[in-house]
Amino acid sequence: MNLSALPDRRAAVRPDAPALADDGIELNNTRFLELVRRAAARLRGYGVGTGDVVAVMLPNTADLIVALFASWRVGAAVTPVNPALVADEVAYRLADAGAEVLITDRAFDGPVRAVVPVRELSMDGTDPDTEPVATGADALALLIYTSGTTGRPKGVMLDHANLLAMCGMVIDALALTEADHSLLILPLFHVNGIVVGVLSPLLAGGRTSVAGRFDPATFLARIERVQATYFSAVPTIYTMLANLPADVRPDTSSVRFGICGAAPASVELLAEFESRYGISIVEGYGLSEGTCASTLNPIAGQRKPGTVGLPLPGQKIRILAADGSDALAGESGEVLISGPNVMRGYLNRPDETAATVVDGWLHTGDIGRLDRDGYLILVDRAKDMIIRGGENIYPKEIETVVYRLREVAEAAVVGRPDPVYGEQPILFVALASGSALDTNTIREHTRKGLAKYKLPVSIRILDELPKNAVGKIDKPALRRLDAEKS
Repeated sequence: MNLSALPDRRAAVRPDAPALADDGIELNNTRFLELVRRAAARLRGYGVGTGDVVAVMLPNTADLIVALFASWRVGAAVTPVNPALVADEVAYRLADAGAEVLITDRAFDGPVRAVVPVRELSMDGTDPDTEPVATGADALALLIYTSGTTGRPKGVMLDHANLLAMCGMVIDALALTEADHSLLILPLFHVNGIVVGVLSPLLAGGRTSVAGRFDPATFLARIERVQATYFSAVPTIYTMLANLPADVRPDTSSVRFGICGAAPASVELLAEFESRYGISIVEGYGLSEGTCASTLNPIAGQRKPGTVGLPLPGQKIRILAADGSDALAGESGEVLISGPNVMRGYLNRPDETAATVVDGWLHTGDIGRLDRDGYLILVDRAKDMIIRGGENIYPKEIETVVYRLREVAEAAVVGRPDPVYGEQPILFVALASGSALDTNTIREHTRKGLAKYKLPVSIRILDELPKNAVGKIDKPALRRLDAEKS
């Protein structure tokens, strides 16, 4: 099954069945195909074809999904861009990806041959594109940028075979059918939103409703109105919903399950949510480098709170001990993943690819252990990463921006536990000898170089930052220092 031909297949089999909806439109399969064909013709008019990369920077709407399928239809790959990024961050991604065009809803002046206003994609008067390009399974489909410990985001290359394998695993694990209706609330610049929220239900014959910006006050009413059968969310969202006033009692009988991923959720939170709303929550785990998900608690089998479940069908999990051997059951080590979902590699970064994927095994950098039944328990993150409300933030990325201030001699970012967002970034700096700088100036500087969700919530200036025995900045000591003041 070629993803570029999915709209055609759906329209041929069930022309009047619902396919896609957002806050403003509802599309059946026939109309969905028509818009995809029209958008593909527009892209061809801009010279986009096989092997090109199309960047898409849009909020969560049906337009974004149409752009995705239109790009595949003409043989191009897609790199989705977070609309919250600042201009410099967007420009870096577009240049690194070699994007030919950018589809967006705003003005942009950057390193692309053309900026395509999203309204053009569905304009009347465009002769629809005819047949989709025959795309090989090894053709690049998605280029997902993930922050790296070097401070520069890396392009994760996912081909059509990766996506189809991943979607097949999701469909099997979740038992998706044409009766399923996904309510999408996660951003479509992440693989979870694309794979679990859109591609898997559409491939299974079901449908997707895009909820747009998440609002806890209206989300449950939306479920009741559209009769969604499942949704995927992060712990922050479940916390907000669990904290709604006691008189909020929606009819959630249509929902088969909810999925929780991207960050650890407490056993207490999941139990409270399930007890209140009658929705079973299954925790899972995965990375962009693994095309989304690698483990999941079973929908029908035993769910183990506090674990992230069993390997999905077709994947294997190994725990690598510090000496390079396989850890024994119950022992902790680095989590390794293998399967047809493992990425092709990082764009233009052969050395990092070779270090990350070794003999077909994806080295995640996460520390975990397997229990006696093979359920994965995550212990820690080897990578120095902060997860704020499901968004990955690498301290090095913030530190790199701060170091552009000449007055800064040292900078370090650590995570502070937060009851709603999971973690928040905290910045510590030490100034160069004889320099003067206040926290407001540092804060204004970071606003110019970082997306809002990456901004430190607290900035502290110290005489010097603590060091460990080998002279490196001691981040555990900084976390303790922050906890003492908090």
